[in-house]
Amino acid sequence: MIEPLLALPAHVRERLAQALRTGLLAPPYGPAAISGVIGETGASDGVIDAMAKLQARGVSPAAISLVLDAATAAAAQITRPELVWTGPEVPGLHARDTARVYEELVAAASRSLWISTFTYYDGPKAFRTLAQRMDAVPELRVSLLLNIGRARTDGGSPAELAKAFSERLWRHDWPGERRPAVFYDPRALDPGVPGAVLHAKAVIADEQVALVTSANLTEAAFERNIEAGVLSRDAALATALVVHFRTLIDRQLLLPLP
Repeated sequence: MIEPLLALPAHVRERLAQALRTGLLAPPYGPAAISGVIGETGASDGVIDAMAKLQARGVSPAAISLVLDAATAAAAQITRPELVWTGPEVPGLHARDTARVYEELVAAASRSLWISTFTYYDGPKAFRTLAQRMDAVPELRVSLLLNIGRARTDGGSPAELAKAFSERLWRHDWPGERRPAVFYDPRALDPGVPGAVLHAKAVIADEQVALVTSANLTEAAFERNIEAGVLSRDAALATALVVHFRTLIDRQLLLPLP
């Protein structure tokens, strides 16, 4: 009976429990009241039906809240990934928002951030949160992995193209005082290796939490496209991603931006 409530994402389940505990949500549990607390995407037919059945059996709001709190506490002991999406909101589909998750990871990082993206647009906007966090937390070390592409009309050498990208990044796109360490895949500039690009999109905060996503650092990817990702709080996975990136750098498969 209560399974649809337990299946809600942790942050939605916590919001529902708090509303029941504080009296913000009380019988009768109508669809509009439930939607007002957890949003239309959370208030699926299964959730509404479960709340109606609990009300019919006389289960008190406090009792429902206790069960939801217990489920949240139990889930906290399990390292379970969360779905992260950009795209249209659909009732009954539950997922974290890509832009919000990215902002939360950057804002919470205190020791290290690794961010890999294939592309970005509007650098001052794309990097604003990151630059602000770096300026606010001097001990935070940031490694930024970017793709540098070679257009068909580009005739310069790989070194010249990398230098031009670097000058453009720091002169026009980076909005902060402190600079991250930036690395790129030199194969993307090598005319003898067509099609090889740095295409990984990931954010790793403090080697504890990792977001692996299809979304680039662009407004479209954060607000309009359909993008899918996974947020993991498995420190072993986060560390493994960092080790992989570091190894690529140590073996000079990823090079520092000049």
